[in-house]
Amino acid sequence: MPKTKTSRYDVAEHLRTPKEMAAYLEACLEEADGDAGFIAKALGDIARAKGMSQVARDAGLSRESLYKALSGERSPDFSTILKVVNALGISLHAHA
Repeated sequence: MPKTKTSRYDVAEHLRTPKEMAAYLEACLEEADGDAGFIAKALGDIARAKGMSQVARDAGLSRESLYKALSGERSPDFSTILKVVNALGISLHAHA
């Protein structure tokens, strides 16, 4: 029986439209349970889907600092999150 070849799943390859990106972020916000690093990683996935270099330019950050901020290994400053969200063309909403 031949061996099955597998490859690592990368969500960024499947986020093609702004609507898909927003739905992905919304799902991550629901699942995060207060984990800011999880949200940063989700924003990193979306940024990679859009093109990290372009998002970094639009956010006014270096590409390297953007990778670090959105790695999920630490919680970036809220100002960084707002810059990235704006650069991605996503808006955050609050509901009661």
